[in-house]
Amino acid sequence: MVLKHEKPEAVAIARALGAWLRAEGHAVVVPPFHAQDVPEAAVVADDALAAAVDLLVVLGGDGTLLHGAGLLGMRPVPVLGVNLGRLGFLAPFSPAEAREAVGAALAGRLATEERMRLAMRLHRDGQWIERQALNDVVISQGSIARLVDLEATLDGRRLTHYRADGLIVATPTGSTAYNLAAGGPIVAPGHAAMVITPICPHTLSNRPLVVPAASRAEVRLVDPSHRVMVTVDGQEAFPLDDRVEITQGEPLVLYRSDKSYFEILREKLGWGG
Repeated sequence: MVLKHEKPEAVAIARALGAWLRAEGHAVVVPPFHAQDVPEAAVVADDALAAAVDLLVVLGGDGTLLHGAGLLGMRPVPVLGVNLGRLGFLAPFSPAEAREAVGAALAGRLATEERMRLAMRLHRDGQWIERQALNDVVISQGSIARLVDLEATLDGRRLTHYRADGLIVATPTGSTAYNLAAGGPIVAPGHAAMVITPICPHTLSNRPLVVPAASRAEVRLVDPSHRVMVTVDGQEAFPLDDRVEITQGEPLVLYRSDKSYFEILREKLGWGG
């Protein structure tokens, strides 16, 4: 289990679920950060968690689920999200549904769906840093508010030169996150696509693009004196001093509720209200 540490409700649900699961004969593990929250659970290091579990239960909001998904790396461990946050696009179950949902998942009665992820490769100091992103990879300015110059290619062919506050490369899942706030389109999760959206571009003709998921996007920093960061799912950030490559990654398996995607959009975004 991974939970929103500072939320007492998450801790209470985790302890109750943990006691019930152990009584049912299941082993419960948590990463070191949650050792005090669920003291009866076994503690497994972050880098060993993916290999130690068959199901990841996340208690929190979408940010907590993104953190949990990051701990899994490329291992196909299914994720069940219990929403304790504000929006909850990724965590479809309420606290009242948590025990029933976990039980159904363990019994094989709960439906799953695959969500596309991005594989981010950042070239820095002669080495490649690799991460998986469920929502987005964001290239943006550092602490100084000024435009950054980025040269983008797609499948080895020049795309364009961006002068903007930054650039978002999002999955369909992440299209309702930062991409939506930056004026990008909503893309239903079933589509195999990535969205490239400039953040406040200086040229008004720069518009968001939807490209095939199999595309290979590469973004180079034009002026190395600019302080530019690459952020993965809002969880980790790396300085960009050369280039970043973004391709289709390994999918993440999510347990889903009976609600349709558009029912969730109407509810979370207040459509028709």
